[in-house]
Amino acid sequence: MAERIETHGPGKETPMAQQDLKGQKVAALLTDGVEQVELTEPLKALQDAGADVKIVSLKSGTVKAWDHDHWGQEFKVDLTIDQANPNDFQALLLPGGVMNPDTLRMNEKAVQFVRQMVRSGKPVASICHGPWMLVEADVVEGRTLTSYPSLQTDIRNAGGTWVDQEVVVDEGIVTSRSPKDLPAFTRKMIEEFREGDHERALADAVEQASEESFPASDAPSWSPSSATPDTERPSPEG
Repeated sequence: MAERIETHGPGKETPMAQQDLKGQKVAALLTDGVEQVELTEPLKALQDAGADVKIVSLKSGTVKAWDHDHWGQEFKVDLTIDQANPNDFQALLLPGGVMNPDTLRMNEKAVQFVRQMVRSGKPVASICHGPWMLVEADVVEGRTLTSYPSLQTDIRNAGGTWVDQEVVVDEGIVTSRSPKDLPAFTRKMIEEFREGDHERALADAVEQASEESFPASDAPSWSPSSATPDTERPSPEG
């Protein structure tokens, strides 16, 4: 389990502490260069809400965060990407930092982990440069997101709509632009994680199951010629 993040300052408590995520298992996917505050603030909010957060990374040991303009804290890795199973988690956190997602998106297992979480309808929260992983996982098309401004072209090229807002929620995916948006980001993250699997993904799954059960190739053939012509029907006068 991710190490406990302590409250900054005596008696400071966020509204998220009032909300219950007890029993929910959340994966935080990250590697060296993760922006420290984009990990610590969401992590603390999740822990305050009772979630069991596991730090998933490319290798075992620790991950070193980036704190503004220098190296910061180290965080213990709970599971490597080889050990982590998306089916074991109810939600996903993708913090930012330029180096962090740029390294992660080169790892196919990490990309597949994100893709499977999104396509199974599980809520995902991603901030700053984190949405790079959503682009790489090919789950942006048709969605509206925000991110660090330099990612907007990547998001649009992937079929998404980019907007300049502090937080955007699109069918279970929460995105924000930068650390200054963290209060809104963490609040919406907790809300979406509480809601769980999103209706769109469930509807897609039902539609896919329906197509598999009744493929178009098996549809009954019918043409006007197969109907009984009016000339062969008994005359009302007969």
